[in-house]
Amino acid sequence: MENIFGGSEPFRSYSETYLSKGLLLIFVVDSADHSRLPEAKKYLHQLIAANPVLPLVVFANKQDLETAYHITDIHEALALSEVGNDRKMFLFGTHLTKNGSEIPSTMQDAKDLIAQLAADVQ
Repeated sequence: MENIFGGSEPFRSYSETYLSKGLLLIFVVDSADHSRLPEAKKYLHQLIAANPVLPLVVFANKQDLETAYHITDIHEALALSEVGNDRKMFLFGTHLTKNGSEIPSTMQDAKDLIAQLAADVQ
C-alpha cells in the first residue's frame, strides 16, 4: 500500500494512521535548510518510534546547492545511527536536474531499492 503525506504541520496528524498501513517510510529533507534540520530530526524520530522495523529511506535533497550539508552531515544531523539495529535504513543524496527531463542514477537506484523493499515486506 502506498501512502504519501506531507511533512508540513497540518498533515502531521495523519502520520500514525498511514504509517501503520505502510510498507516503508520515505523521508525527504532539504539539505540546504540548516535551520530546519533539528525539526526534521525530531519529526523523523517521532515517526519511526511507532514501528521499530519499518524500513526507512531518507532523501537528502538539494545536494547540488553550495549551501547543502554533505550527506555525512545529514546522517549526523538526523541522528540516523539511532534508528535501531532491526531497521533497514538507506540515505541518498538527491537533486533535480536543470531541465527535469533526466533522472539521475541515484534516483534510479533509489527507485529500484524502494521497489525491492516493498516486495520484501509484502
